[in-house]
Amino acid sequence: MLKSYDGDHLLNIALPLGGIGTGTVSLGGRGELRDWEIMNIPAKGYSTVVKGNDAPFFAIYTRDEKGNSSTKALLGPLYDSEFQDKEGRSVNNHGLPRFDQATFETTYPFGLVNLSDDQMPVKIRLVGYNPLIPGDADASGIPMAILQYEVENLSGTDLSVSIAGSLRNFIGKDGRETREDWKGDQTPIGASDNINTYKEGSLVQGIYMYSEGVEKEHPAWGTIALTTPREENTNVTYRTSSIPNAWGHGLLDFWDDFSADGILTEKKKLADEDPMASLAVQKTLKAGERSVFTFYFSWHFPNRQTWGGWSTSADDRVGNYYTTQYADAWEVIEKEAPRLPGLTDQSIAFVSALVNSSYPNVVKEAALFNLSTLRSQTVFRTEDGKMFGWEGVMDRFGSCYGSCTHVWNYENATAFLFNDLAKTMREVEFGYATNENGKMSFRVNLPLDQAQTYPYSAADGQMGTIMKFYREWQLSGDQAFLEAYWENVKAALAFAWIEGGWDADKDGVMEGVQHNTMDIEYFGPNPQMQFWYLGALRAGELMALAMGDQEFANTCGKLYAEGSALTDSLIFNGEYYFHKLVPVKSKKDIAWGLMADMGSKDLQNPDYQLMNGCLVDQLVGQYMAHVLDLGYLADKENIQSAYRSILAYNKQEDMSDHFNNMRSYAMGKEKALLMASWPRGGRPVIPFPYWSEVMTGFEYAAAIGMLYEGMEEEGLEVMQNIRMRYNGSKRNPFDEAECGHHYARAMASWSAVLALSGFHYSGVDKTIRFTDRPGNYFWSNGSAWGICEIQKDGEELQVDFSLLHGEIELSRFMIDDRAEKVFDLPQKLKENDMLQLKFGGEIIAKLDH
Repeated sequence: MLKSYDGDHLLNIALPLGGIGTGTVSLGGRGELRDWEIMNIPAKGYSTVVKGNDAPFFAIYTRDEKGNSSTKALLGPLYDSEFQDKEGRSVNNHGLPRFDQATFETTYPFGLVNLSDDQMPVKIRLVGYNPLIPGDADASGIPMAILQYEVENLSGTDLSVSIAGSLRNFIGKDGRETREDWKGDQTPIGASDNINTYKEGSLVQGIYMYSEGVEKEHPAWGTIALTTPREENTNVTYRTSSIPNAWGHGLLDFWDDFSADGILTEKKKLADEDPMASLAVQKTLKAGERSVFTFYFSWHFPNRQTWGGWSTSADDRVGNYYTTQYADAWEVIEKEAPRLPGLTDQSIAFVSALVNSSYPNVVKEAALFNLSTLRSQTVFRTEDGKMFGWEGVMDRFGSCYGSCTHVWNYENATAFLFNDLAKTMREVEFGYATNENGKMSFRVNLPLDQAQTYPYSAADGQMGTIMKFYREWQLSGDQAFLEAYWENVKAALAFAWIEGGWDADKDGVMEGVQHNTMDIEYFGPNPQMQFWYLGALRAGELMALAMGDQEFANTCGKLYAEGSALTDSLIFNGEYYFHKLVPVKSKKDIAWGLMADMGSKDLQNPDYQLMNGCLVDQLVGQYMAHVLDLGYLADKENIQSAYRSILAYNKQEDMSDHFNNMRSYAMGKEKALLMASWPRGGRPVIPFPYWSEVMTGFEYAAAIGMLYEGMEEEGLEVMQNIRMRYNGSKRNPFDEAECGHHYARAMASWSAVLALSGFHYSGVDKTIRFTDRPGNYFWSNGSAWGICEIQKDGEELQVDFSLLHGEIELSRFMIDDRAEKVFDLPQKLKENDMLQLKFGGEIIAKLDH
């Protein structure tokens, strides 16, 4: 386990247990199941009831040979802050006996809750997870949560132990109380004629939940299953219902039944519109014995709607990819149960390879924990398999729709772990969101025949997508992918040169009006847009050469060279890169779609500008260029000076005295990098909106840029400061927020793995590269992954390169700039192959299949 949290740091822990694009339920730090977000919308704080004692929970019953028995919920203790409430219902399951002590350990996607109590004869270790296997999006996209309760008998006698899980059939209840949320229809939503049945399959048995009353077109219509494996020497009992829940009698009836002997007694008929089902597993444990009680939650909710999620119209339905793989929730577990041992082993192999590598722990933590965003409601896959993303999610709705290009620009996790999914995002951007003139809507509407209806283009978003297209092409080596979209990629870059555009005079510098991720427009040259532009020009040149388009390659090369030089001469002040204001006379001078009506209305003296401020994000395009092996986009010494300036002027050792008129993502004694500072004075009266804020995605981009520049201690400290803010007590370690929970930009953290390993892979020319620094490096190219161990003896290097998953083609292996042609022709390495090389003296390459 990578990270441990003691009893004082559990309050806000919520680890998402779900697949990519499936929705999720989260495991809390004390064993609670929270945030039931399986019905196509976010549902933070929603646990199927409103602060009720019968929210989903698991309980344990023990009885020794003398007949002494105990019953408790498998939950850790309450905090003092949870006691106050207007009517004594402060938290879910508030009236259930709980364990006295709890701690939490984790290596995402695994969460481990330790429960103990001096009054109980057992100790509990609960492991919750869902398979996560880079390069296999389907295996990482299963709609289920796996819960394994390991019980250790601490008594000196045999012990009868039962564990029971209870869950109301809440189909139709997605966390919104009335249909008013669904475009004005006042008809109440909720459970209606919901039915629970007991079923037995070849490998599992348990409760299957469905509804005959909820509209079958509704986003909250679907099926749920609570199951357990069929095992020898166990006694499985169940209840498909309790008694009617007036005055809490439903819970009382369950508790009395379970506490009597740990065996459940089935009811003759269902009670309530959302009948409460329970499933219990009973075993006998010898003194000192440990045994695992396994349960599965699976779900199937097919009716995802377009971005708003408020309609039940078939015209607004986009569906879910995962529901095309299974008929219902029961088939999920029936189909996946035989595969779970192998999928679990592969998931453990992945996290073990990363955790046992040489990266600093803060890099492993930031990289791994933010992958949880891919399995939150931030991300979904439509029925055709394409991946889409909100910027983040609010408690009950998505935040900022459309796979926003300027936000998703920052993250590299998707591409380097699931390249096939990243390619679908590029297909949408260039195949659907880009018109014949190259104008790309930076928010894509759904269904895809409406992809271009959002009227605005973002300068950073559009240039960044060009760099990302280059990334996906390089990682996959898919020439057909480049050929299919090249004309649109080319048009998107040339769009910068239209009349009234970002670089209308074609001098390699963006002087025009540039809408961007600060949600305003910059007027005139600025580093944030300029480095994205230079990176796009460089990538465009290389793709043009690959396509045999020499004329366009020459244009890109010329503009890149001129723009790079002008960047240093125009907007570098000796310390850092700044913004040079270029006012506009009239809106007629601005091409249509470049102003998004969120910025200044005064074109001559615009508000929301950076001016001579020191921006945390001034080198974001250079950060991405390093990831893509595109080299320095401007003068190396100037770039390193700019990073030193960011540290000198934007780093806050203590936020206590910092004024912030906007949102606070760092407070009190916390350390952070501010979005902007004005060390030379001259802050605009009305600067860009987020000037005083702190946001982790921007901090990561700056920190990882520092790593690439050899400023390792400084970059790691920035990352450590971020993760200290998400310490379980103050904030959820699996939810780095910006404009919403699980914000996509924070997945930039994965790039630290790339920076410290020096990893680059080109599927185009079959080349792989690593740093020459000795160490053990996890690597992944989006379809394959493994370990590269580098040992150094004087001038000689030994490299042990192993492939743990997938396939990869290689012809050349590079250690820093030492390139060796390993094979005369590209060699395909397969899973469990190992390549051993020696550099220095005689070149030796040995491949073991």
